[in-house]
Amino acid sequence: MLTIKATTPVWRVAALATLVAAVATELFGLAARALDVPMKAGNFAADHAEDIFVGAFAFSTILYGAIGTIVAVVLARKVQHPAQTWVILAGLGTLVSLIFPLTTTDDTTTATQVMLVVSHLIAAAVIIPPVAKRLSLVPAARASSAGTAAGPEVATS
Repeated sequence: MLTIKATTPVWRVAALATLVAAVATELFGLAARALDVPMKAGNFAADHAEDIFVGAFAFSTILYGAIGTIVAVVLARKVQHPAQTWVILAGLGTLVSLIFPLTTTDDTTTATQVMLVVSHLIAAAVIIPPVAKRLSLVPAARASSAGTAAGPEVATS
């Protein structure tokens, strides 16, 4: 069991969770390949499905995890209830991310769509809880007064 301390910077918890999620989603993608799930997908604007390259799951997870890390740090500094806000925003972001696998081109198989949806859910399940836990440790007074001249410094970096 991983212990998350209030002294651990928010960015470090989010970055570590992102790296773990990248490994998990890439392993899931490799397992799907091994089970002969077709690795071709195209978004709604594409004419046809294109190959999903090895490393694409990890790459995408790291890219969007980096954005999530920035959001988490900003929430820790600026929002009174950063953990609740994080869970809502990250949950909504996850829901929005499911639009893409569900609106792929006609030549993307259902198995591929399901695999892509599950990979998004794996990433969310790995990243959201530890970041929410760390954000729950941000003192309310610190988050609400951050950005004011008299407010305490925020040790999130």
